[in-house]
Amino acid sequence: MLQTKVRYKVLEKLGDHIDTDVMTPGKYLTSYDPEYLGSICLCDLEPDFPSKMAQGGILIAGKNFGCGSSRETAPIALKAAGTKMVIAEEFARIFYRNALNIGLPCVICKKISENTDVKDELEVDLETGRIRNLTKGTIMEGTPIPEDLRAQLSAGGLMAYLKIKLEEGAEKEDEHSV
Repeated sequence: MLQTKVRYKVLEKLGDHIDTDVMTPGKYLTSYDPEYLGSICLCDLEPDFPSKMAQGGILIAGKNFGCGSSRETAPIALKAAGTKMVIAEEFARIFYRNALNIGLPCVICKKISENTDVKDELEVDLETGRIRNLTKGTIMEGTPIPEDLRAQLSAGGLMAYLKIKLEEGAEKEDEHSV
């Protein structure tokens, strides 16, 4: 079950317009295994990204994060590399939904880049969008993740959520047929 408030350290910070082709470069897409995707994640831009994220933490990004093609491998690679959450000033729409669909929380916060540094510890409230920088003692207001998408995240992603809903529906049918 997904906690409403989570606390992680910022382990990487990227700029604006990081596209999905940079996250999982086509020349390395020889497998769709999540572990492999995590190992090549951002390899041309930040070769040590997987080792930085291995302990699990937050990736901070600027505007238009996840732009470019609708490569579903990009959020899978980020998550497999250890990314627990992405907080960006702005997400490309398709990337945002692909990330939530695979269970990677994404929070929009307009001033996140200028108000956080690598190694800062953040507490993020997914329900309200409030982000507390525990290292700096500041609070930022992000965009909350809608309730239906939080339920999806809590289940582990869209497919896990749909499986739960289908099982619930089957149980209700069984109750009515008795």
